[in-house]
Amino acid sequence: MRKVITATVLTAGLLTSCVSKKKYVELEGQLNDTRSTLQKTQVEKEEIEEKYARIEERVADYNSKINSLRTENEGMMEMNDLTVMSKKTKEKMKTTIAKIDPEKVKGAETLEDSINLAVSYNLKQNISEGADADDIDINVDETVVMINVSDKLLFGSGSYRVTKEAQPLLKKLAEVINSEPAMEVMIEGHTDDRTMVKESYLQDNWDLSVRRATSIVRILQDKYNVDPSKLIAAGRSSYQPLVDNTNKDNMAKNRRTRIVIIPNLDKFFAMLESEGTMADTE
Repeated sequence: MRKVITATVLTAGLLTSCVSKKKYVELEGQLNDTRSTLQKTQVEKEEIEEKYARIEERVADYNSKINSLRTENEGMMEMNDLTVMSKKTKEKMKTTIAKIDPEKVKGAETLEDSINLAVSYNLKQNISEGADADDIDINVDETVVMINVSDKLLFGSGSYRVTKEAQPLLKKLAEVINSEPAMEVMIEGHTDDRTMVKESYLQDNWDLSVRRATSIVRILQDKYNVDPSKLIAAGRSSYQPLVDNTNKDNMAKNRRTRIVIIPNLDKFFAMLESEGTMADTE
């Protein structure tokens, strides 16, 4: 028995002596560093989780407010449709709609559709005087008025110089813009996809479309006294075609200038009475 105990003690002594004191201290230090890092990481994790929870709460709050505002705005829009129009404006709208092609009127399913139809008709009657009706197309979408004017009415082939024949149209357009201070107007030039003649004074279709837009903007500003802060000039080159550029007729449709009128919603209904406004300005 004494021999067994003696052997055990000797074995333990040998095992202990295998790890020096210096190594033991070093390992113990590493263990303490690891524990410290782990504790710090745990604290940081908890802080991040708290921040994330606060962010989620704020996002949920913002979403709630947005949904509330959207619902309120939709309600206001419905109220605007039904109550903002004066009795006089409603009568004018009925009179205007009576003049429109019945097939187009059938497609107006809501009050908003009817208003858009009436505004489009009145604007076309006012600004297209003396022009071929096929050269001007007007659409209204959620109070944004989009007027597409054919290339042949405004410019010569491959040119950005505005023709004399376009002046009555631009004069009427300026009167519409000037009648409502809150309007903003973007003039967009569009081309077909034919490449420019080599060594031409025009670099490419981007160049042509932008120059055409700025030519019209300058006339509106300099000749017809439209406030330049209300005007935006843009070129779209050939990258927004109405139809494929597969033949001459389609190319002619794609060569156009689009005039986008963005009125203040409160002023939008006044455009129903544009005939009276135009008469007052002449």
